Amino acid sequence: MKNFILFGPPGAGKGTQAKIISKNFNILHLSTGDMLREQKDDPILAPYMSSGKLVPDEVIIEMVFKRLQRDDCKEGFLLDGFPRTLLQAEKLNEFLRKNNKKVDGVFCLLVSDDIIIKRLSGRRVCPKCGGSFNVNSMPPKKENVCDFCGAELVHRKDDMPEVIKERISVYEKQSKVLIDFYDKLNVLLKLDGTLNPNVIFERISNFVKNNVK
Repeated sequence: MKNFILFGPPGAGKGTQAKIISKNFNILHLSTGDMLREQKDDPILAPYMSSGKLVPDEVIIEMVFKRLQRDDCKEGFLLDGFPRTLLQAEKLNEFLRKNNKKVDGVFCLLVSDDIIIKRLSGRRVCPKCGGSFNVNSMPPKKENVCDFCGAELVHRKDDMPEVIKERISVYEKQSKVLIDFYDKLNVLLKLDGTLNPNVIFERISNFVKNNVK
């Protein structure tokens, strides 16, 4: 059983790397961003989602812990987007200890603000099948149309430049303390998020081989 956390600023490439990790280690990928977007019409969550601000700790913690108790998480999981604050990290450790589990590895992708803004402002997603494209680096075959299902692609509100800057600001203020937190627990691996995804995973795989029992 392996329990991992994928960490980094918005646009660092967590989604891409999560798919590789989940497939190769045969563990469930849990994205809190996806969980929240599924509830985007919730009147409590909507204002946070559209502004780029963090959803209150108590709401996220309850949502994630309920999900981790389901049977498909028993053989391990990869958390993507949680924890984002020190309180969330501390509560997660408490929750896992009570269930005789622990965090085995935290993979932190490092990317500059300029690259984040370029990546996210160019992203387009399919509201029907979840396909993701980028007008700068991975455009769809037909402009603004999903390659997979033919639906019209959308530019998410949280990928607008002004919201991206707010999301980066929130990350800088509240989330970077987690680097020190997990570094002290000797489970942190820092990675250059601009490298080829396969190279990044190779470094993750070596870390797991050498550090996770």
